Amino acid sequence: MTQQVAETVTFTLNAGVTPEQFITLSQASEGFVRSNPGFVFRRLSCGSDGSWTDTVIWKDMQTALEVADSFGKQDFAPALMAAIAPDSVSIRHETILWTLAPN
Repeated sequence: MTQQVAETVTFTLNAGVTPEQFITLSQASEGFVRSNPGFVFRRLSCGSDGSWTDTVIWKDMQTALEVADSFGKQDFAPALMAAIAPDSVSIRHETILWTLAPN
């Protein structure tokens, strides 16, 4: 059985980039993310300390790694990446072992 994968990217924004600006930049990636047949779910969140988390659920590890490899090559990527503090980025791909959802 193929197991879904959680891609978790944590980061902070560069000085002067507002949350509203970053959300708009992130929304520009929607078409690319949705067009991948292995896409399941995505959530963008921000903590009170200014740390951000972009979580994407993929159908399997192969899809997650292929999309991650091609993400930076997309037209929207330079502006999105320019908004993020480069030294703050952490990317993890983890196999989902258990999920609890409402009935």
